[in-house]
Amino acid sequence: MQRSEEERFYMTCRAAYLSVFRSSLVNMTSKDQLCSVLQQAGRNPSQKALDKYWPPGTKKLNFDDFCEILKKEKTAEPDQLMRIFKKFDTNCDGYISHDELSRILTSSGEKMSPKEVDEVFSLADVNKDGKLDYAEFCRLLESTVEQCQTAALEKLEADAKLKRQNFGNQLDNSPQSLESQPELPASEIQPRTEPETTQRKDSRSSSRPSSARSRRSPLSTAITMGSGSTKSGRLAEPKSLQDWHHTLMRGCFYLEEDGTIVSLQYRLIIPETTSIYLTIRPLNLSPIPDKPSPWMCVDTALYVVTGNETKEDSNLVCFTELRDKERFLWRGELNAGSYLLLPFTTGCRLMKRTRKTTTKTAQLVNRTQSGELELTKEFKAALSDIFEVIDLDGSGLLSLEEYNFFEQRTSGEKCDEDAWAICKENFDTRKNELTRQGFLELNLMEANDREGDPRDLWLTLEAMGYNRSLEMVEACLFVIAVYCEDVKATLQAVHLDSGIKMLNSAVQRSITSKAEARSLKGHENVLVYTYKGESRISSVIANKSNQKVTVHINNEQSKNCVSSRAMSVFAVEVPARTKMVCQHVMALNEQQEWTYNCVETIIPSL
Repeated sequence: MQRSEEERFYMTCRAAYLSVFRSSLVNMTSKDQLCSVLQQAGRNPSQKALDKYWPPGTKKLNFDDFCEILKKEKTAEPDQLMRIFKKFDTNCDGYISHDELSRILTSSGEKMSPKEVDEVFSLADVNKDGKLDYAEFCRLLESTVEQCQTAALEKLEADAKLKRQNFGNQLDNSPQSLESQPELPASEIQPRTEPETTQRKDSRSSSRPSSARSRRSPLSTAITMGSGSTKSGRLAEPKSLQDWHHTLMRGCFYLEEDGTIVSLQYRLIIPETTSIYLTIRPLNLSPIPDKPSPWMCVDTALYVVTGNETKEDSNLVCFTELRDKERFLWRGELNAGSYLLLPFTTGCRLMKRTRKTTTKTAQLVNRTQSGELELTKEFKAALSDIFEVIDLDGSGLLSLEEYNFFEQRTSGEKCDEDAWAICKENFDTRKNELTRQGFLELNLMEANDREGDPRDLWLTLEAMGYNRSLEMVEACLFVIAVYCEDVKATLQAVHLDSGIKMLNSAVQRSITSKAEARSLKGHENVLVYTYKGESRISSVIANKSNQKVTVHINNEQSKNCVSSRAMSVFAVEVPARTKMVCQHVMALNEQQEWTYNCVETIIPSL
């Protein structure tokens, strides 16, 4: 299977990491080690950058942390270095003297001592003539970086042992990664030898000698899914649904800098037992019929749990397991009571990608001929879409509660009653709520307050999932619909501090309750649950033993698939007596057949 750009990036990460450590499972334990692996990857981090990545109190970072840091640390381009050197070349002769270099390095930036300057100059004076030929130095630096990276990659490809090692454990940094669930009861695990899906132990999937296969105890799972798996025939929409009481509520998945996905949660109150029809789907904002919003392919799900908003403990009631085109749905009966609705997406189609430099940053504000500031047409369009995102009830107006969810997302603050009263006095409102025009006026006021400086405006846009071309690429707008046959339910957006952990627990339980448990050969206390849904395959690893285990995951034989891990090969470290979600997998192209072929292998302790 040809490697994607993302996998090539992780191969480069592994090569750099394994140039310093014997395994990508070994943690970095000092700032110096972090600096070393970054330098092996062709980066030259400043002390300020290292302090940011290794703040006070940090004891260790793992391979996945290194990969995330490497995405942020850009390589120093030779042309960029040349421009910097030229600024300090007072004679414009292509050289910098020892005195000039000393003045620069001891008086600006991260100041060096005279001794450190002498050491730098002795290394940089490649011609040994007492002067720094910075053009030659840049060429030498570029060549050295390339040689280091090439040597590391060649070593990785040549060493079969290293090549079999994992990409990283991704325990904490995977999209919506699931926290380990402690104290795994033995009663929850019932290994079965004849699963319903096409799952088999297949020694042919490995090229290693039989003795190695036995020692590493592989478990192979193969499932083929048909093309166009978007229609559920098992759950018909109630014929009288238009007569049921219903309520709608919008929301949005936001992709965070570390790859996690967050959203609001919802409180559903049902006054008496009734039949329920529950759906969630992406919400299209594009006015062009043949060009839907880019997030319309993102999978969605809704988990219904009971529990206290302030506690992590919760009980899974149901989830939208079935699918009808872009909708995911559930139908059943719920007793009277209060429930939490937890939106979820696997992250297979909403994930961090290697960012490409945009050709041009969009302009947000202009000045009119009279010198007054105005919002550009493109910025107004983006703000109009943001208004749709934060207008949770779809009324066309923003309440104080809705506006505060927006403020919390973009600034971490809240607007109090007094400030809201000032907003209503100065901007267009209706029924004491902010109109779309009022929202535009509010943003224009903020632009005026900063005299046209767009930096704070960009912070708001980026928090809402926009890139510099004003494309919403790191967010997915969705809509929840709750239909009740006999009573009218109340649905309200809430923000839960423990929401992510509650969701993680619900997803994990939904998989283990539906899937077969299969143990790894020779490791009866390590089980893998593989759940086959309408459009995704998910797996959970349960470790019943009293010591942690590291499980190597290989998806390289899968076809037309995308994993929530964004990698074909990786490893997960499962602490003792816990269980955790391993991965979610979906079709890359739903119009074609796709095959999930995963081999799980225990990596012996080092």
